[in-house]
Amino acid sequence: MHPFLQKLSERPLLCDGAMGTMLFSMGASDEQCLEYLTISRPGWITEIHQAFAAAGADVIKTHTFGANRVRLADYGLQERVRDLNFRAVKLVRDVREVVGRSLFIAGDVGPLGKRLAPYGPVTVEEATAAFQEQVSVLWEAGADLLLFETFSEIAELEIAVRAARTICDLPIVASMTYNQDGRTGAGVMPGEAVHRLTAAGAHLTGINCSVGPAPTLEVLAEMHRADGATPFSAMPNAGFPERVDGRFSYPAGPGYFARHVAPFLDNGARLIGGCCGTTPMHIREMRGALDAYLNQKGVATSRVVVPDAELPAMHIALDMALDGDAGDPHRDATELLRKIRAGKFVISVEVDPPRGFNAQKQIEGALHAKSMGADAINVADSPMARVRMSALSLCVQIQQQVGIESIVHFTTRDRSLMGLQADLIGAQALGVRNILALTGDPPSLGDSRNSTPVYDVDSIGLVRIINRFNEGFDQGDNKMGQPGNFTIAVACDPTRANLEEEADRFHQKVSGGAHFTMTQPIYDPAVWLRFLRVYEERHGDFPVPVLIGILPLQSHRHASFLHNEVPGITLSEEALERMRKAGADGRQEGVAMAQELLLQLVDAPHVQGVYLMPSFGRYEVACQVLEVLTPAQRDRR
Repeated sequence: MHPFLQKLSERPLLCDGAMGTMLFSMGASDEQCLEYLTISRPGWITEIHQAFAAAGADVIKTHTFGANRVRLADYGLQERVRDLNFRAVKLVRDVREVVGRSLFIAGDVGPLGKRLAPYGPVTVEEATAAFQEQVSVLWEAGADLLLFETFSEIAELEIAVRAARTICDLPIVASMTYNQDGRTGAGVMPGEAVHRLTAAGAHLTGINCSVGPAPTLEVLAEMHRADGATPFSAMPNAGFPERVDGRFSYPAGPGYFARHVAPFLDNGARLIGGCCGTTPMHIREMRGALDAYLNQKGVATSRVVVPDAELPAMHIALDMALDGDAGDPHRDATELLRKIRAGKFVISVEVDPPRGFNAQKQIEGALHAKSMGADAINVADSPMARVRMSALSLCVQIQQQVGIESIVHFTTRDRSLMGLQADLIGAQALGVRNILALTGDPPSLGDSRNSTPVYDVDSIGLVRIINRFNEGFDQGDNKMGQPGNFTIAVACDPTRANLEEEADRFHQKVSGGAHFTMTQPIYDPAVWLRFLRVYEERHGDFPVPVLIGILPLQSHRHASFLHNEVPGITLSEEALERMRKAGADGRQEGVAMAQELLLQLVDAPHVQGVYLMPSFGRYEVACQVLEVLTPAQRDRR
């Protein structure tokens, strides 16, 4: 069985809405050849397809309604049949690839626009040839089904269906328009149309255009009474239009459309959607009603999540039917970012990926951190350029097995510009959306010194790449189908000798779209305050919340090693001296120092949380630092 028919046998499918209505709202003229916009304005067509896909459509129609030889001749474009139809299918294919879920491509075929002989100039042979020409291109280009729609003459539609049957084996939907009295313009009754079109080879018969949902339901019910075994399609107009300021306006709103979904389905409709006047808002509401209906019937649904914010604006006031928190910039933020914005003091604990294949110790460390009140787990990306399990894979394991958000350290060291973007797309798909943008330690520091660093961009460039994804575009300005939902973190090092240079570089990072920053470990509150003062002197108010890095020391030897050999870590002389004096009690002294520092910083300017870095995988030691915090300090608002 064809995949479309197989899916249709499992559950009803939702088609998109009105291409013409959307194009007119974007500035198209009713005097031009709308099908030529696939060449002159392909971005418009793509944007509309994306909007309907985001609204939850399962089936997207190609913009080829009038792309047959007879209609195109009115514009001198009769030799562009192949070009226009092929390009139109490709535009939907491209959208399907970006959307990343199952979408069926309906090759849309309308009537020829001129009557058949003897009442008009088009012979049966000419009509057959015209339909065969168009169908052959749609089939070759990759259409999943053929949708013959808005036919008022059943004889022409029969010719079209039979012509298609001689070309390919694609499923056929044959849909006619009916008048208010429930008959075609020539007086054909719905039951007769069902029988004739099924005999011609149609897999589904239906009604579209001409009337609104209520008259459509009446015609559909008559079809169902005539043949209860045949599946039907129903795609009404949004009511009767009236001309307002030179444009047609349709009265039937999205909610009204949604109320007709269940009656359509109860009367045999398996493919539903909208025709003239229906926008992505109508399809969005129908999506919700369709899923609710199927859930009540106990039918499994491929639930399509349709956030309001993902529906493209398309230069038109589509927000007329939106409700709730549409447009709220916080609604798609990660839980971590929501906590930061709400004023909570957040806690993150770092986990280094294993050098082998088993991450059980890291999972246990994340579980312990969560039990101690951590809000997120950081996963480093092969720190010190030593080969380890990929950070992204460990993030996925932690989120799945521990049930806590992760922050992936994402470096530009090992990835080309293409690889960076591919991995970010993968991270979004896997649900890892908190990204710490880093340049990464050079391979010369690690155990693979023959490895070649990439560094197509540094951390500043990476922030801009991620922010561009959040705007819905890749680096080539190609649309992604919907905006990304990444929370972007950047690093800063307040211990550097040249604080002016660090402040300037940090300013470039946050100007690129960062949401918060995580510092290198510090051991003296004055270090943070000094960096803050330098930044504000050079660039004004500090722009983002801060998670202060705290790395509990284990011994004087450990402290000396960090201070002298690890890039980005600088201890104060006081800290080094305290660890020297602690001797065998170095671990306890290290925890005590970290607790003192945490209490001093919890109310420091812009400090919104702590970023704990365990040494030697001793997560329980690092989490001891948190014991000093009171519930009020953790949950401050």
